[in-house]
Amino acid sequence: MSGPRPAPDFKNPVINWIDYRLPIFTMMQKEYGSFPTPKNLNYFWSFGAIALVMLVTMILTGLFLAMNYTPHATLAFDSVERIVRDVNSGWLIRTLHANGASFFFIAVYIHILRGLYYGSYKQPRELLWMIGVVILLLMMATAFMGYVLPWGQMSFWGATVITNFFTAIPLVGDSITTWLWGGFAVDNPTLNRFFALHFLLPFVIFAVVLLHVAALHIHGSNNPLGIDTKGPQDTLPFSPYFVVKDLVGVVVFLAIYAIFVFWLPDTLGHPDNYIPANPMVTPPHIVPEWYFLPFYAILRAITFDVAIPFTSVVLVPAKLGGVIAMFGAIALLFVLPWLDRHPVRSARFRPMYRAAFWLLVLACFALGYAGAHPPEGINVIIGQIGTVYYFAFFLVIVPLLSKIEKVRPLPASIADAVLKKGACCAALLLALVSFAPAAQAAEGGQELVHRVWPHQGVTGTYDRAALQRGFQVYKEVCSACHSMRLLSYRNLTALGFSADEVKAIASQYQVTDGPNDDGDMFERPALPSDRFKSPFANDKAARAANNGALPPDLSLIVKAREGHEDYIYSLLTGYRTAPSDFKLNDGMNYNVAFTGHQIAMPAPLMADGVTYADGTKASVDQMAQDVVQFLTWAGDPHMEDRKRTGLATLIFLIVFAGIMYAAKRKLWSDVH
Repeated sequence: MSGPRPAPDFKNPVINWIDYRLPIFTMMQKEYGSFPTPKNLNYFWSFGAIALVMLVTMILTGLFLAMNYTPHATLAFDSVERIVRDVNSGWLIRTLHANGASFFFIAVYIHILRGLYYGSYKQPRELLWMIGVVILLLMMATAFMGYVLPWGQMSFWGATVITNFFTAIPLVGDSITTWLWGGFAVDNPTLNRFFALHFLLPFVIFAVVLLHVAALHIHGSNNPLGIDTKGPQDTLPFSPYFVVKDLVGVVVFLAIYAIFVFWLPDTLGHPDNYIPANPMVTPPHIVPEWYFLPFYAILRAITFDVAIPFTSVVLVPAKLGGVIAMFGAIALLFVLPWLDRHPVRSARFRPMYRAAFWLLVLACFALGYAGAHPPEGINVIIGQIGTVYYFAFFLVIVPLLSKIEKVRPLPASIADAVLKKGACCAALLLALVSFAPAAQAAEGGQELVHRVWPHQGVTGTYDRAALQRGFQVYKEVCSACHSMRLLSYRNLTALGFSADEVKAIASQYQVTDGPNDDGDMFERPALPSDRFKSPFANDKAARAANNGALPPDLSLIVKAREGHEDYIYSLLTGYRTAPSDFKLNDGMNYNVAFTGHQIAMPAPLMADGVTYADGTKASVDQMAQDVVQFLTWAGDPHMEDRKRTGLATLIFLIVFAGIMYAAKRKLWSDVH
């Protein structure tokens, strides 16, 4: 039987009392306080801490979102919009979560590329690397299921297309797909399953991250030189040196994250996800989120069957080949420690490997580009070239260089090395951030009229007079065909209308309510709390009144179209007489901004079509500007709050980053 352990020596008596009975503080001091860390770690090593911060952010924001989300096929889309519009700070939580997924992947991808460059997967850290690949797989599964939950067009069709690829697996493919769907198509059971798994998997990821950290602390961190520490002269205690250094990296990363959250909240998403899921309408080009695009391109790069030569016997159909290639691209990372047998870890001393590595990074960007565009023409060739190089890097180049590459001389120890500081960490982060929105390429190729809108810019705000005029245009022109079902009359107070004016506006409409005490439905004047009344009782009535076409709801129309405000403005002002050599179908109208230039909707705006209450002349251009600004507000009513909050947040983060950097410089000034 063991005797009593020595009493801990913490200054706080409460901590001493707890630690004597449960030595968690002693463990933390050993693993995160005095833990010896190579003194030459650069800011690339901060991305492990950054990834952990993003994981915690995703878990916390996801928890609050789950409290208000409804995992039902007919309610999911509206429940997300209710979170954004009606839940206190719901717009902030949802935007943090939606953009947090992208920035989580950015941090993890840089973390992986750092491991590839500096050889962090080599002996004795093979298991550490493999656990990291497991985390990546879990992240991908979690992100894919989360992408489905908003139940927009791209969510629904992305889930349909990707899960359909499992049918290519021989024998069990159909069963796996049916199990994933919970039926014979993507529908309500699919949404429920994905929601449950999306909620559970982040906690699994967190548990695996703890294993990852535990494995890291067995042999310690690798370093830019890739050589083992020789003694105390090569290391520093993790705290305070690397705590402060990591904080600098975390705060700078959060500042970039904040720019997207508060000023570019939809840049990393797809406009089609602001359209409710419709199984009867397929988007012209189905793409996953940007962080899946390289793997999606690999999936589509296999356009040929593998058959026995000179026979018609197909061994591997193209569809199955694509699935194998996609999963094989990730599986290769598992076995990388055994593919690269070169004794030198760091690419700093391996010029041939370094060149091959940067070509791999270029190939990944090329694959992302190919995955973001339709699989036709040059896009297919780019995807196939990128795929060939990706697999050649791991299966041919790395094993070959392990045998033939000669290296530069290695330093005797970390302490003796002349260390160089670089800015490639920031450059790689900015490259990934710029790649993400670029991957969501505009479709259609229309030439739009680009305007400077008053609400754009860092501090731009809505023009209240224009919003009120725009509402008048919607009310007197657009509302005859188009609904705005996500708006309530009470929301009009944000346009500058008084409470009495809103009541008067609402009372002009009759809405169905009930049942009353007799069990009958009845008509009553609308109240400010009611949603905007739709011009039609249902979609079938709307189609019947519009020659079979369904007029879209306008609540999110600006967000749901490539080009956003400029597209809607160009569409409203783009009606022309068709050129003599253009074949215009019966019942169609010529519009220079519409895809194919044929649109069923006639020109909705006519000069002096409304009489503005403020006396502004109602030209077509003026009405188009006003209604576009109103529709922009309708889709993003919290924009001004978002920018104000963002400005305060960004100023705080910049100041805090400056303070932490100054503290880091002072702390590290005596380190040689």
